[in-house]
Amino acid sequence: MALQVNAFGSLLTPFFTDRPVRDYQTAVSADTAKYASFFNGMLARGIYAPPSQFEAWFLSAAHTSGDIE
Repeated sequence: MALQVNAFGSLLTPFFTDRPVRDYQTAVSADTAKYASFFNGMLARGIYAPPSQFEAWFLSAAHTSGDIE
């Protein structure tokens, strides 16, 4: 499964695509159906990710190394 993760500091956004995501066009070309499946799988495991492919995730000092793994 192809995945690109864009990050800046403690913000990140995963995109299901095999191409680098650099702008609007490449962002909207990512597979949002795969993101939806990923989101629902995470939710079923008690991980509350942003519901939209186009929202940023926020890591904080409250996240332990185990959480991230």
